[in-house]
Amino acid sequence: MLRILSVLVLAMILQTAEAQFSKRLYDTYDSYAFPGVSSRRFTHAELMTHLAALQQKLGPLMTMEQAGVSAENRPIQLLTLGRGPVKVLLWSQMHGDEPTATMALLDILHYIAQQKESPEVRTILAQTTLLIVPMLNPDGAQRFQRRTSQGIDMNRDALRLQTPEARILKGVRDRFQPEIGFNLHDQDPRYTVGDQGTVAVISLLAPAYNVEKSDNDVRTRAKQVASALTLVLEQFVKGHIAKYDDTFEPRAFGDNIQKWGTSVVLVESGGWKDDPEKMYIRKLNCVGLLSVFHAIATRSYVQTGTMPYERIPMNTRTLYDIIIRNATVVFPDGRAPVVADIAVNREEVRDGGNSTWRGRVVDFGDLSVFYGHEEWNGAGKTIEAASVELNDIIDLPLLRETIR
Repeated sequence: MLRILSVLVLAMILQTAEAQFSKRLYDTYDSYAFPGVSSRRFTHAELMTHLAALQQKLGPLMTMEQAGVSAENRPIQLLTLGRGPVKVLLWSQMHGDEPTATMALLDILHYIAQQKESPEVRTILAQTTLLIVPMLNPDGAQRFQRRTSQGIDMNRDALRLQTPEARILKGVRDRFQPEIGFNLHDQDPRYTVGDQGTVAVISLLAPAYNVEKSDNDVRTRAKQVASALTLVLEQFVKGHIAKYDDTFEPRAFGDNIQKWGTSVVLVESGGWKDDPEKMYIRKLNCVGLLSVFHAIATRSYVQTGTMPYERIPMNTRTLYDIIIRNATVVFPDGRAPVVADIAVNREEVRDGGNSTWRGRVVDFGDLSVFYGHEEWNGAGKTIEAASVELNDIIDLPLLRETIR
């Protein structure tokens, strides 16, 4: 009994220390956030410039090697930090238009450069070896598109390995045999948490390695790490963490790397109100990952268990950017008017280097089971049917004035 109590006390001390570290990272983020990136759109060449600057700051703490080249001959870099026995592999921008975690990785490197003598960084670098591929799909990133320049979704290429980028990831994993991996993505910013209607700012998954969704030591460890990350994030965005669908996907890298013996945690960066560039979610990624690196280094994640992960509500899709509630929609040909909810999503339009946002009508009718980032009261207001037809591009400011 005394031994059990001692273990519990130690676990509480470790978890309290991790919480304090996380809170400090969160509160001081602006002091170490990498200053070179202020937009989620950046090219491979810009990333290489940023990495060169960080290499200067980190010196011998970081090595950078070319792990291979993309289909269009852009170099894909592997960064290595630390000398510890626990190898941790992170890869980001497997999909070229999912850069949130890439920005966070730059923040993490900048933090390590600034805080290299801090107890937490010293512990991380002594007990873990961080293996980071910050941009796995540079050709896709150049176009800000999901797929590679060959038109392949790399996350469905773990078996055939047709793309050079997929072969690079498989090669790095096989070469180092990491114990833990982080598969870093972005998801639709309109995913929600269970039946709460709140936006899913981060969704997590310990992927299945078989159709039965069995647990073995590898997947259990992934769930423990995901639990530790859950507890960190819940300090700052409680109620906004969701669980990604764990249906086994035999072609996907996360599922296969789990099967190959590396405990994988999928991190999907979702949405946050008034954060189209995902700068706040970038911050959460940075704080969460740095905190979990320390939990891995101290093995405190083992005491966390799997329950925090298991109890996360599932990802759902019940959110639109704007819902106009109970507007009266009138028709010019004499058809009877209807009272309807109108859902509008914002779309980004690029013109050269400039971005503008427009609205598109995406649903119409009884939307009482859905939620909006913004909800406009249309009760008693009249809207012409021709201005809110499905799939139409609409003038949001004009529509807003109409229902005021």
